[in-house]
Amino acid sequence: MTLHEAIAEVLKISGRSKTTQQIADVLNRTGAYQKRDGSEITAFQIHGRTRNYSNLFERNGTLVSLKGKLKISKTKPEKAKIMMSTTKIENDSDLSFKESEKILMKESAFKPAKNIDPIVSKKPGLYCIRIKNMNALPEPFNSELANRGHNIIYIGIASQSLNKRMLNQELRANGHGTFFRSLGAILGFMPPINSLADKKNKRNYKFSTSDESEIIDWINENLLVNWVEQSSGWDTIESALIQKYKPLLNIANNPNAMPELSKLRKECVDVANGRE
Repeated sequence: MTLHEAIAEVLKISGRSKTTQQIADVLNRTGAYQKRDGSEITAFQIHGRTRNYSNLFERNGTLVSLKGKLKISKTKPEKAKIMMSTTKIENDSDLSFKESEKILMKESAFKPAKNIDPIVSKKPGLYCIRIKNMNALPEPFNSELANRGHNIIYIGIASQSLNKRMLNQELRANGHGTFFRSLGAILGFMPPINSLADKKNKRNYKFSTSDESEIIDWINENLLVNWVEQSSGWDTIESALIQKYKPLLNIANNPNAMPELSKLRKECVDVANGRE
């Protein structure tokens, strides 16, 4: 396989434009094309080769897209290797709404919450939480979720680290997780009375250590989680996903936000501030 054939294959599999550096990264990772001296392919080489084959490639600055058709020999092994690496590159790059949605909402990609601790990314991104059996929720939340026709209960963003925000704060109660507080409230837990009396933030209630352990056990037993890395634009994508899927426990930007959830959260705030 020649270099321009390898570039064309990367773009064909990806289905989207890529920068010269992204193309070089894919080829270096897969080894689908190797230089005689064994050195790495550079973005400058991709730039030169795509410029020389203007009948095959469309150029827009550093972005390269496939323009023509090319018959490529011996594509099967190279294609498999390129496909694996392209998926990783896509996850490392900023994705469009459709790309993020496709990765994030793919049901087969969701993993049991109890199994994810060692594998959650430390990069920023978006996450989605589903429930295995909606009847594990109390009324009226289980009936409402059934009416919505899916098992999605929360969509969120991690602007710094998925590991810190999604895993530690939202699923393991290490900090102030919005989802964790909402879930605890609908499961019937209340924060310790007057526990926010000496705190500056009068809304970030927490549950007792024993209650947190019970909620975490419930999470591990009942929830499925998926995430996608995204270095920017997550707030816009999150808002669009919430408006589209109307997750049960999202309040902001949710056209079907449940007043029952807001009421339970207010009760928790009142108890934590000694306003029973």
